[in-house]
Amino acid sequence: MLDDINSVFSRVRTALRRRGRAAHEVDDLMQEAWLRLALYEKDAPVAEPEAFLMRVALNLSIDAHRRQLAHGEEVDVDEVVLVDPQPDAEATVLGKERLARLALCLARLTDRTREIFIAHRVDGLSFAEIARVEGISTKVVEKHVSRAALQVASWMHGW
Repeated sequence: MLDDINSVFSRVRTALRRRGRAAHEVDDLMQEAWLRLALYEKDAPVAEPEAFLMRVALNLSIDAHRRQLAHGEEVDVDEVVLVDPQPDAEATVLGKERLARLALCLARLTDRTREIFIAHRVDGLSFAEIARVEGISTKVVEKHVSRAALQVASWMHGW
């Protein structure tokens, strides 16, 4: 009798494993199927217990898969590693220092060069758009932007 039960369990486990269930899931599904068989047998005899166990275990597996699709994968809280997307204090301080240094560099540019440089690099305006607004040629705009870029890069060197 015990060999019959073990062989039935083995066949049901194999069927569940073939359907992609992990070992711990198979054990849980088998336990739930066995419990349902025992509860069902209280009210009525089961003619084919192996078929009953197989069908219940497979249905439970399908239900678990649908639940997983609907609610996402369950994750053990102990296995979760939380990553703080915020920079650490040192990066924040260095960033503020670089920003202050950049503000000083921009302040050292002439007003017109600074305005043209910011219009291109920050506001995203094209050379032609800036030339139209400022009433100058695109070549002059290119020279202002390239001059400002070189000066800011040299002043920011090492930061």
